[in-house]
Amino acid sequence: MQGLSTAPPAAFLLLLSALPMPAASVLPGAERELSPGSRGAAGAARVALQYLNFQAASPGALRALGQLRKATVKSIPDSGHKYYLQFSTEDYKSGENAGSCLATVLYPKKKSPPVVNIKCMDTKDQKQIQEEDNRLYQKMRHQTKPIIGNNIPDSYGNIEPALEPVWALAVAGSSYIMWEKSTEKLGYFMAQVKSVKQWIRKDDFIEFDYTVLLHEIPTQEIISCHMRLIWLPGHPLKVKYFCASENQGLKDGSGMESGSAAGILPERGANF
Repeated sequence: MQGLSTAPPAAFLLLLSALPMPAASVLPGAERELSPGSRGAAGAARVALQYLNFQAASPGALRALGQLRKATVKSIPDSGHKYYLQFSTEDYKSGENAGSCLATVLYPKKKSPPVVNIKCMDTKDQKQIQEEDNRLYQKMRHQTKPIIGNNIPDSYGNIEPALEPVWALAVAGSSYIMWEKSTEKLGYFMAQVKSVKQWIRKDDFIEFDYTVLLHEIPTQEIISCHMRLIWLPGHPLKVKYFCASENQGLKDGSGMESGSAAGILPERGANF
């Protein structure tokens, strides 16, 4: 059935994992052009879109990577490798052209998330996106019984139409996890919602508990993460998560200023 995109084919993942890592020999201050097919360039573009998808906080505005048109990398002294990217994007659900993007992705030498700046042209009407989000919101907001689901998509790659909004929110929320965990050597795809449960709230927000499975590239490992997500159209997406492979406490995400991945502060207490 047609529906939201799931994990890429295994053959494609194996191809990515076989491609050589770029940037290791880049001299300080020198800029080197990369093949658009290289894993490093594609990984950086994917990180930029994960950042964008979380920041947009909109199931109707989700984008997937289309064609990577140009990529260069520069070694920034005392900072890390910085990628300069031009690529097209596709609507996550329909696969239709969603506009082109310019982005930079800096992988810091210290252990911190990639620093992303991204600007995109939109082909999808913003009013249409808002109307789509509001329809989904009203449907979920007025549930008399909490939404509960497992194994989305199923073993055949299918997603029930009624659960597509739940999947879309999971993609938006897990984009924060994938962006924050990504490094120059490791990237992530959203593979499956293992389980989801809605919490009925008295205020206007929608709240879900998810267990999501992330496919780590190039290790091919499956990472299980628990994610609590709170959403209201027009507001930053709020995410807390814990991944089973990590010996650390709950991490927070609560939206970001446009074009900057710096300064994300934990928001606790009243926000959840």
